[in-house]
Amino acid sequence: MPRLPLLAAATALPALVVAQAPAAPKVAETIVTNARVHTVDEARPLAEAFVIAKGRIVFVGSAREAMALKGPQTKVVDVGGRTIIPGMTDAHAHLSGLGQGLRQVDLRGTPSYDSVIARVAARARTVPKGQWVVGRGWDQNDWGDGRLPHHAALSRAVPDHPVLLTRVDGHALLANAAAMQLAGITAATKDPSGGRLERDSAGTPTGVFVDAAQGLIGSKVPPPTAADWREATLAAIAEAQRWGLTGVHEMGVPKQVVEVYEQLGAEGKFQLRNYVYVSGDPLNVDWALGRGPRSAQFDGRLWVRGFKLYADGALGSRGAALLEGYSDEPHNLGLTLMPPAYIRSVAERSLRGGFQMATHAIGDRANRNVLDAYEAALQAVPTADHRFRVEHAQIIHHADIPRFAQLGVIPSMQASHQTSDMYWAANRLGTERLRGAYAWRSLLATGTIIPNGSDFPVELVNPLISFHAAISRQDAEDWPAGGWYPEQRMTREEALRSMTLWPAMAAFQEQELGSITPGKWADFVVLDQDIMRVPPELVLRTRVLQTWLGGAVVHDALSRRP
Repeated sequence: MPRLPLLAAATALPALVVAQAPAAPKVAETIVTNARVHTVDEARPLAEAFVIAKGRIVFVGSAREAMALKGPQTKVVDVGGRTIIPGMTDAHAHLSGLGQGLRQVDLRGTPSYDSVIARVAARARTVPKGQWVVGRGWDQNDWGDGRLPHHAALSRAVPDHPVLLTRVDGHALLANAAAMQLAGITAATKDPSGGRLERDSAGTPTGVFVDAAQGLIGSKVPPPTAADWREATLAAIAEAQRWGLTGVHEMGVPKQVVEVYEQLGAEGKFQLRNYVYVSGDPLNVDWALGRGPRSAQFDGRLWVRGFKLYADGALGSRGAALLEGYSDEPHNLGLTLMPPAYIRSVAERSLRGGFQMATHAIGDRANRNVLDAYEAALQAVPTADHRFRVEHAQIIHHADIPRFAQLGVIPSMQASHQTSDMYWAANRLGTERLRGAYAWRSLLATGTIIPNGSDFPVELVNPLISFHAAISRQDAEDWPAGGWYPEQRMTREEALRSMTLWPAMAAFQEQELGSITPGKWADFVVLDQDIMRVPPELVLRTRVLQTWLGGAVVHDALSRRP
């Protein structure tokens, strides 16, 4: 097995010692056996069986040894030779966004603007006149010419409902004429700081609002109630479990949603481990710092001890902040959403208050700004093992790649973004900047780790999409042959860690989660094939048969099979 990067090894080894459980009980509560277990524990990478008691792993080893602990009341789970891996954690997700998205018009995969309009018009026919129609998931790069849409065709098709359609990355939206009229948008409307209204040659808004400009329309949509958030959360948790996720790191959660989570946790209904990064605006930051960090609440289901900030926008909508202009729009350097001085200020307050920082940075200018802000904060408040993070870290100048490891900053990346963006990234960046784009191997070589995620609902929930992308740098159709810049691929061992142990480390949870190790929570997934051995082109055919959380089944496809 390849050696862990230096930071991973240095962080993981003490944790594995601390997490050792007491001696195995004389009689087991549950024995899981007849399996090929990829433990992600260097002390025993493969096993046949393990034993669970009080929701935790208490023994890992051979089937013979495990069965020696069997008693009259022991539950024995024979998985029939199938593969088991630790419970997967999406290290960058939007659980509440997924829940709300399940209630909206799904525009992912639409091959044309006409197909977007058709889906929206179909939904509009089912709701009362004047009610908002909200959707998400369109991507103009999938429509052939890559041009951003104009509202005119949408407004003609749906004239009697205000419409808000969020782009797939969440960094732009399309509004129809009715929505813009409600918001008072005219040609005289000015671009807000950190945002942009797309305009035609006459200066009239086209209906596309980028980054901070989205608030001009979004503020007019009736906000979800606590009951709406509650219903959406439970639906999102069930969807995550279906794909083998036992945990998420949720980015940018406001106070009112945290309160819904805590209520569900108190009721024993939050069946997922959620490491929450509170929204980084001043009101939410003040609220969270005022009450202090919260860890492992409700039997290890909820942590609230981080902040999510935004340095720039997204590449697809040309909002990512670049050091030089976009190759396909040279006058445009992208957008700065939160000034570096504000990021530094929140970073200093986080260090003093025991919170972690996670800042969205996609462009090379944004990544440099965040690293500079973190460095300045760490000089002001020297702190060891802070585990500050940069979310996405998609385009990095070659001079900044070593700075992550030097500063102890973790690049939290989403492998599926690479396979979504590779078709048009060169148009935005040119070939030279692609050397620092989605540069997993270059970062790993410096000694850092890369927790993997999906950014759902930006991408699909299925974490195996990111696993496949990490090892192949190919899409679901196995394109391009040999992979896109294949020298940046991860090994399978690294890819599995990026979804299990490395997210745990990125959230100070490696003593409790991330591997099938005595002393850790019994979170694991049963798969119908071995993703560590099948050819890469077969990985995405893998089915999640069972998802276990704390020694209990929370998703079971096996019991529903004929």
